[in-house]
Amino acid sequence: MTKDFDCRKYWDEVAYNKEFTTPFQLNVFRKYVEKEAKVLDFGCGYGRTLHELYLNGYQNLYGTDISKNMLERAAKDYPFVNLTLKTKEKFDFEDNFFDAVIVFAVLTCIIKDEEQERLIREIKRVLKPGGIIYINDFLLNNDERNLKRYNYFSDKYKQFGVFELSEGGVFRHHSIEWIKLLTRSFEKIVFEEITYNTMNGNKSNGFYYIGKK
Repeated sequence: MTKDFDCRKYWDEVAYNKEFTTPFQLNVFRKYVEKEAKVLDFGCGYGRTLHELYLNGYQNLYGTDISKNMLERAAKDYPFVNLTLKTKEKFDFEDNFFDAVIVFAVLTCIIKDEEQERLIREIKRVLKPGGIIYINDFLLNNDERNLKRYNYFSDKYKQFGVFELSEGGVFRHHSIEWIKLLTRSFEKIVFEEITYNTMNGNKSNGFYYIGKK
């Protein structure tokens, strides 16, 4: 991230105030991931997706996040999950450890191409051969409000689609072409465009993707 924005600090500050609203496509996910699978939710936040999985029979669950406060909230509400704080680029897991990795509204928090690519390489490392990656995230919008902020911040962040919120967060919306390029090392199983409600109550274009290692 840029030097003037501390992503970890932002999520620690809002950890007990935010409620995430984008839906997890459970009915699609469970077509490809057995209930006995070892599942990592990378960027798990306060654990809502892990909770949904647990309620639907998944019990071998792991969550990791950069925010200590998010994880404290998750541990309090969902003590059945194995939680770890991510403090370095490399995951604290062995090669070929997981059957599935979930990346839910995480790319939107990573504004640089190279940092997203590094994350995808790490996910591929910890996935077993044939393992599943599930990505939910946001696509570029063409309404006046979004185009105005994309253009306003494009010089500062050198990336069209990046914008700041008045409360302090910095986020990115993506082109479909970039998502295809980012996930090129996986075998695509599902890619579907969808409209989401954001955590601040706005509408945004989005997608969910399932790929296989």
